[in-house]
Amino acid sequence: MKQIPNIFTLLNLVAGFIAIILTLQTGETILNLQGGEWKIYLPEKIWWASIFLGLAAVIDFLDGFVARLFKATSEMGKQLDSLADVVSFGVAPGLILFQLLRISFAQQPDGLETPIFWLMPCILFPMAAAWRLARFNLDTTQRNHFEGLPTPAAGLLVASFPLLLLYNPLGIQPILLNQWVLYTICLVIPWLMVSKLTLLNLKFKSFSFTENKSRYILLAVSAACIALLGWLSIPAIFITYILVSLFFKNQIK
Repeated sequence: MKQIPNIFTLLNLVAGFIAIILTLQTGETILNLQGGEWKIYLPEKIWWASIFLGLAAVIDFLDGFVARLFKATSEMGKQLDSLADVVSFGVAPGLILFQLLRISFAQQPDGLETPIFWLMPCILFPMAAAWRLARFNLDTTQRNHFEGLPTPAAGLLVASFPLLLLYNPLGIQPILLNQWVLYTICLVIPWLMVSKLTLLNLKFKSFSFTENKSRYILLAVSAACIALLGWLSIPAIFITYILVSLFFKNQIK
């Protein structure tokens, strides 16, 4: 029984590994010149990677719940959880950014000949994820808050990008396939992960509105975003999370 939470953790890693495979086996991006403009056909395997990373996030939540249920928390489980998160929410999202950068450059004349050097900023993502998780394992002070952006939150943000490109809400596709936007993401999100910013922990100690005002506001805005924005709600909730955390900084420590 004590190994059941660890099995869940390994399933998290398995889902992340499958997402990596699906991201790499894109079937090649097809570019078709129509009416003087490049038409982008997104390989469906990339957005299937997003689905598996969402599954990894669900499993990542459940392994902690199962560990508490069976009273089977352990130091090994803690380390195993971080190792799985590096794969699912560090390496896999980093590869998604790599592919999106590649597609971005492929839209340009001779873009397929772009040196790999220009695609390498995406490596900052798994590096920051590993650093963030290692620091978190050693830190005993993060009880009611996080220092720096949690790795799963960063990974899920990037995992949403292929779905946003697939459904193209509000015509967001050209923005997400702009290499300067992608470079900004490759710099800002890793910086948030390794920073010492005080960010909200979603654990409720009670249902008091006064004690959990920031959490209730975040949940209310998140529900509204999901109802109104569809897949676009993921980056909207992410931005809301950062803003609410900064606004209530002095109250969430």
